[in-house]
Amino acid sequence: MATLKTKHHAHTLLFLTALFLFLFTPTSPADNTNLIYKGCADQKLQEPYSQNLKPLLSSLVAESAQKGFAATTQNALTGAYQCRGDLTSSDCHSCVSRIPDMLGRLCGEAPAAARVQLSGCYLRYEVVGFKQVPATQLLYKVCGTRRVVDGGGFEARRDAAFGMVENGVQSSGNLFYTGSYQSLYVLGQCEGNLGNADCGACIRSAAEQAKDQCGYSISAQVYLQNCYISYSFYPNGVPTSSSSSGQCTILQK
Repeated sequence: MATLKTKHHAHTLLFLTALFLFLFTPTSPADNTNLIYKGCADQKLQEPYSQNLKPLLSSLVAESAQKGFAATTQNALTGAYQCRGDLTSSDCHSCVSRIPDMLGRLCGEAPAAARVQLSGCYLRYEVVGFKQVPATQLLYKVCGTRRVVDGGGFEARRDAAFGMVENGVQSSGNLFYTGSYQSLYVLGQCEGNLGNADCGACIRSAAEQAKDQCGYSISAQVYLQNCYISYSFYPNGVPTSSSSSGQCTILQK
């Protein structure tokens, strides 16, 4: 692959600022396509690899109408997508199908690797051989601006809820879990090609990073390379659909 100007010692993806509207209640189809973050490599695909990108993306979009996760390698490019485990096939396809058109606007023309995370799905691709980050590498975080005082035992509740996620993803068929524990709502998911044990270890790492990075924030969402976890605590009860949530912008260098 000498014609591809890719430096293997370069970092894989640059994860930039994104705005995340955090509302941990059932979302509408429109909410599923909100941009959370993007990662775009500095290097560009050279010919003939750039011509192979569109067929790869089209293949992934087509697969998303049938299942929630797929990974494939075609013509020296590898790619994958995944939808949140509670999306229908139709909503999954709608979510994934938006990303190819967003890539040019977000990343420019044909970067050597890219990852776009929407609230309901993500899609990533890279040229074969592009340097990968570890499975538990922190890609992006968002911490709620409101904080709780631990007089009510918030930390113990959160630990118990995170334990539910770790156990839940390992016992589910799609490595996805969502549930609640004493007004604390949690969600976690692993990339679809992980084994149960690796998934549990990844979620455990995400939970630890959520605690370290966000402290006593009333809500958080933490994305690692191969999994993510989120929580939202409602000390005064779950808000109604007319309630609005706070916004938090994270700049990650």
